[in-house]
Amino acid sequence: MARKFVLLLFSVVIGFLYTINVHGLDNGLALTPPMGWLAWERFRCNIDCKNNPDNCISQKLFTDMADHLAKDGYRDVGYNYINVDDCWMAKKRDKNGRLYADKERFPKGIKYLAEYVSERTFTMHKRGLKLGIYGDFGTKTCGGYPGSEFHLQTDAETFANWKVDSLKLDGCNSNTSDYKKGYPAMGHYLNKTGRPILYSCSWPAYLNPSKVNYTIIAKACNLWRNYGDIQDSWDSILSIVDFYGNNNKVLSAAQGPGHWNDPDQLIVGDFSLSYEQSKSQFALWSIFGAPLYMSNDLRKIPTWAKDILQNREVIAVNQDKLGLMGKRIVYKKNNYEVWMKNLSDVTTAVVLFNRNVQGTPQVLSVDYSMLGWTHKVAMVKDLFANKTLGKYENHFSHPVNVDGVVMVKLTPA
Repeated sequence: MARKFVLLLFSVVIGFLYTINVHGLDNGLALTPPMGWLAWERFRCNIDCKNNPDNCISQKLFTDMADHLAKDGYRDVGYNYINVDDCWMAKKRDKNGRLYADKERFPKGIKYLAEYVSERTFTMHKRGLKLGIYGDFGTKTCGGYPGSEFHLQTDAETFANWKVDSLKLDGCNSNTSDYKKGYPAMGHYLNKTGRPILYSCSWPAYLNPSKVNYTIIAKACNLWRNYGDIQDSWDSILSIVDFYGNNNKVLSAAQGPGHWNDPDQLIVGDFSLSYEQSKSQFALWSIFGAPLYMSNDLRKIPTWAKDILQNREVIAVNQDKLGLMGKRIVYKKNNYEVWMKNLSDVTTAVVLFNRNVQGTPQVLSVDYSMLGWTHKVAMVKDLFANKTLGKYENHFSHPVNVDGVVMVKLTPA
């Protein structure tokens, strides 16, 4: 009986919030896609700090990554969020029903982490960075830690008190029928704290794609995951690219400044991707207008991967103020595809993507008429090489390596 009463009360509360039309988007944040670092893909739920102290989910891991984000040039090109994911919490709430960090792995707590990242001296806020935290809409997180069901307001207030700058709200162990009211409710409570907190929702990732109303989601969330977790594999990236290409029309209609489709983390610099594949993921995520959240070990990342991730020309396409999602304009299954994105400076970014694995580069082309252009001549710049290639009439063609891309910016000439 008590359980039924609590469920009824919860439904009434979130129902009331929904009727007053509260939108998490009212926070004015993420006018361009957020950039930063996120723990999950690379470090998962490793809590064995005794045997694996450098790679467990702990205070040390996040202060280490904050240091490298600040001193190795990542912050200077736009990566400014350090995002904690699952498994940071104690297994139970405190006596007042509040979340707190595992005391062995986070001895100084989350508020200390927020202060560490934010200040611009090398002591996260102290480094000019922002701290993101993880929660779950259900009874438990995906890793089995306390969820936020029946605790939305309490948790929003806790995160604000800790001076957290971003919240990822997952959807494990929850009833999807509650999402339409519950996710906006958390956005309301975050706004009510008075602290600007970026709001990342996993809402559509747990729904059948045919049942997702992106118009409603875009009014409630700054960004939203809408596909399964990325894995450290090329096949995983291809499946995400296919989803974004096949659903391009509905996804692009929901996207713009303050609200972004999130295809999940960048795995450049991890174990599985080649150099060409790494360039491809970065180019495609850029032209998607996706959040650029790396999940890698910044302490060990190879120089070539760092160079890809810090390419200012490619990042500029991602961060363009129009906020458009790129469009797939050519698709030849298991062969190649072409993506385009119009930019605010009246230029067009194009990605030629070679998916043919027969072992030799192939020459790919884009006809200017496919871009909606009336111009016949374009000045072409290779963005990865940061090199002007010259003027091309009617179309642009270039050899593209296996699994690779050529990403260019076309300026009418």
